[in-house]
Amino acid sequence: MTNANLTTGGIWRLHNGDQEIARLTVTGADMPWTHAEVETLPGFEEFRPLFSEQERAVDEEDWERADACYIQIRSALTLTFPDGRPVTEFMLHIHDDGTAGWRWHDEPSDAVGP
Repeated sequence: MTNANLTTGGIWRLHNGDQEIARLTVTGADMPWTHAEVETLPGFEEFRPLFSEQERAVDEEDWERADACYIQIRSALTLTFPDGRPVTEFMLHIHDDGTAGWRWHDEPSDAVGP
């Protein structure tokens, strides 16, 4: 984990295959979480209901449902660092208010959870 990846104003990118569907501009960090403003791009709307469902599941402390959403997000989407390298592991929450929070690791993890 490098400080350059957490620089305010740094732009992380969310992809569905080769298509960039969102830009996450870092607004701050509260380790282990990074926070950002989200700019959605064409292709994001397909995933908005999944992120909304995940947010509801977390709010309701339905961890089984939240984990199922996490698995769907990770199987469909990739996140890249500001330098363009893919993030090995991440747990991303995109909120209905246009903000995001995520945790990430440079190494793969077998753990699943909010």
